[in-house]
Amino acid sequence: MPIVAAMSPACRHLAGAPGPPRAGYDADIVILSLDRLDDTLAAIASAQAQRGLSHHIFVLDQGSRPEGLAALARVIDGRAETTLVQLDRNRGVAGGRAFGAGLGSGRFLAALDNDASFADAFTLAAAIAALEADPRLGALGLRIVVHATGADDLLSWGYPAALVARAGGSFETATFVGAGHVIRRAAWEDSGGYTEALFFCWEELDFCLQIIDRGWRVRYRGDIVVRHRISQEARVDWAGRRWVQFVRNRLWIERAWHGTGLRFWARACGYLVKGGRNGLWRPSLAGLAAALGARGIKRRGPQAAFARDYLRATDGAYRGSWLRRIGGELFARLPGRAATPHPG
Repeated sequence: MPIVAAMSPACRHLAGAPGPPRAGYDADIVILSLDRLDDTLAAIASAQAQRGLSHHIFVLDQGSRPEGLAALARVIDGRAETTLVQLDRNRGVAGGRAFGAGLGSGRFLAALDNDASFADAFTLAAAIAALEADPRLGALGLRIVVHATGADDLLSWGYPAALVARAGGSFETATFVGAGHVIRRAAWEDSGGYTEALFFCWEELDFCLQIIDRGWRVRYRGDIVVRHRISQEARVDWAGRRWVQFVRNRLWIERAWHGTGLRFWARACGYLVKGGRNGLWRPSLAGLAAALGARGIKRRGPQAAFARDYLRATDGAYRGSWLRRIGGELFARLPGRAATPHPG
């Protein structure tokens, strides 16, 4: 029986190595697959080409069409550094990456969107070197650029808009962008990893808030790059379910840390106004209702004082006053409708 199959009945080994090395390797790279065959194959090739470290690649398919899955299996068959498994269901980004992390034991966890690639053969080695140089650094966000042009992918900018000018630099932050990142496994295990209930949207922030509260830090490195193709195939549009998830999950996190008091309702009202201005009243209300109706939310707060100080210094200080945030974020158009940074 393949090692991955023995680990869990929730996945089926399809091709490649039966599992990772037993122990003592640097990194696991997790790539989720759901159609987008050409882009996914390019992401896998990019991961296989990484040098300067020992690594294992897990490709987790979450419901690709049979012909696409068969093509993936043909490419991965016989590869000692790559494992293709089929999950029992689509667990989303949060659940899929969490599942993939559990299949390996590398000291670091890297993830690529399946329409992204490492910029060169030493990208991951550079990221790991940065983490190894700072023992309390729990996660590293990489610079995301548009694959075709090399320009910054502003639709994947998950930091305060005031920091866009520093996209080529480095700074401490409250989160990272999931399209390309590396996590120290010790920090992952300290927090419990991603919350599968979030499915997709904001799972990175939820994870970072947890590790920050445990004394870890998060850094952005603009000199370590991932190239993003921004595939439209199987992409969830902002005009519908994506905005519902966006609102639901951010309010879910607010509930988990602070309950449903004034902070919750201030943020909820902001999203209702923002959604309304973008013609999305119903998805905004659906997201709010889903956040209020969510069950089993384990209370995470109150945050430690040092964590609150860290968040103010790395995030709040760059967002400005509430008046500025209302003007700059509340009334902005949504990503995909204009090339503006990701809203907060």
